[in-house]
Amino acid sequence: MKKVSLLLLLTTIGALASTKPNFVIIFLDDSGWSDFAPFGTPPYPTPNVAKLAQEGGQYNNFYVPQAICSASRSALLTGCYPCRTKMTGAHGPRARGLNPKFKTLAQILKPHGYATAIFGKWHLGDQPDTRPPARGFDESSGLMYSNDMWQHHPITRQFDQFKLQYWKNSKITIPDVEADDQKNLTKWCTEHAVDFINRKKDSPFFLYVPHPMPHVPLFCSNEFNGKSGAGLYGDVMMEIDWSVGKIVNAIKENGIEENTFILFTSDNGPWLNYGNHAGKTPFREAKATSFDGGKRVACH
Repeated sequence: MKKVSLLLLLTTIGALASTKPNFVIIFLDDSGWSDFAPFGTPPYPTPNVAKLAQEGGQYNNFYVPQAICSASRSALLTGCYPCRTKMTGAHGPRARGLNPKFKTLAQILKPHGYATAIFGKWHLGDQPDTRPPARGFDESSGLMYSNDMWQHHPITRQFDQFKLQYWKNSKITIPDVEADDQKNLTKWCTEHAVDFINRKKDSPFFLYVPHPMPHVPLFCSNEFNGKSGAGLYGDVMMEIDWSVGKIVNAIKENGIEENTFILFTSDNGPWLNYGNHAGKTPFREAKATSFDGGKRVACH
């Protein structure tokens, strides 16, 4: 079977469709294969993700090219292997990131009349010409890198000189993100995504929602704290499932369900070093390895 990149697949679909379809990518951070039904049977309900698979498709052999943040994301948005873009591993604050010569999916779609937005974790560059506004996104908000790259990291002190910042478009709106802010990350991503859908329903759009969760440190809003009965990880998963439901409902309520493609997956497998703060996979090993536990991810 010939392998094709997600970028090529989506742009081909757009070119062949009689009307330009909308594209929504919901991308998790470090989620395990078994974290959601129907791939696994977690001890907490995930009805919205299960319904997404039931009404659409379930892909059991979906692989990322490298089982770590920046490398996986660059491949997703450019269609290029990390060895070509030189985006390997996970870069830190103020890093150059993805070379601008490699166009992102947003930059490919914009000339075709698409409105573009990203709400969540970028992690593909933290300089003016490598942040989302310079890479084809009309609207953006969220973190430029992983949520553990801050002064409260339990092991390393290499991030102490940098503040974890929350950006909106080209401006920093929260210069020093703290725990109370992280609790709202999933909620904020969802609210921005729903608002974008409501405003752009009459034109083709590309919406990218790369949730910062469930990358450690784990946080969820007060509404989901303790709700799962399965610990903090379960609470985080239930809030992400809620987010999927809100985004899908916004698409349905605006009458664009039949013209919208939704992809739900993860950048890599779970970070098993963190015990009950990590997801589950039935495969060998996990994040940062080339085994299936790292590179084979659930995809709806």
